[in-house]
Amino acid sequence: MRNAFSDALSAAAVADPKVLLLTGDHGYSLFDDFRRQRPEQFINCGIAEQNMVGVAAGLAKAGFKPVVYGLSAFVPVRVLEQIKLDVCYENLGVVLIGDGAGIVYSALGSSHQSTEDIAALRALPNLAILSPCDRAEMTYAMAQALRFDGPTYLRMGKSDIGEVHAGALAAPIGDLLPVADGGGSAAFLATGAMVKTALELADGRAVWSVPSIKPINRVQVAELARRHARLIVLEEHSRIGGLGGAIAEIVGDMDGARARVVRLGIDDRFSERCGSYAYLRREHGIDAASLRAQLAELGD
Repeated sequence: MRNAFSDALSAAAVADPKVLLLTGDHGYSLFDDFRRQRPEQFINCGIAEQNMVGVAAGLAKAGFKPVVYGLSAFVPVRVLEQIKLDVCYENLGVVLIGDGAGIVYSALGSSHQSTEDIAALRALPNLAILSPCDRAEMTYAMAQALRFDGPTYLRMGKSDIGEVHAGALAAPIGDLLPVADGGGSAAFLATGAMVKTALELADGRAVWSVPSIKPINRVQVAELARRHARLIVLEEHSRIGGLGGAIAEIVGDMDGARARVVRLGIDDRFSERCGSYAYLRREHGIDAASLRAQLAELGD
């Protein structure tokens, strides 16, 4: 998935000299190809992320197409005010890349983990939020982001969960994408790294991937909420304010019979210990075995 991101970015820079990559002293090996092909379009802003977003805003106003890269613990969390006022308030075509979203930087502790980035950004006007799960969704998301027709945050997990989709995607941005057919009273809605986990837990139930948190196809969500008794939302993010919150808001606004929204993600707490990614998924109860036990308690 990271290669799909790098390939799309390099191709965009080769095609358009106004595409610029700004990094906060991160991602060197990821951008080897970019720097080899377009070194003059690569800017290392150093460990000064707030300034980097301000620089990107200025470049966008001057007609350039900046892509801002950082760890998701820093972009967007460290630079929230600059994203709000410098980028979103001006509705500028800046692409913000948050790498290592969720708890994948498990050994580095809570300072380098990001379980609140969607919640922090979802209320900002003008900002799109994308959360691809595999190479196909990353290519799809980058095609949307690199239009530079407004601010976009792309959330990228560092863990490679493998392929989910068999081929290229062509659905309108905001659509939920079917990845497994199924019957029964419940359906899974998942985003990012949790889509593969949803497939493990499906047991004959439908699974939908949600690569776009904002915008999101509200009509499609409402249709699923009428079709099923429960919508089970999986995300490597806090249960508060993420995809589950967005789905619950849509369903809560509906009239008549509607699904119960079950939000399964990270509880309202920090990581207690450091360890492997697999270990930390267990600690937070978002590995397949823990989630299966939670679903059994809920009667799912």
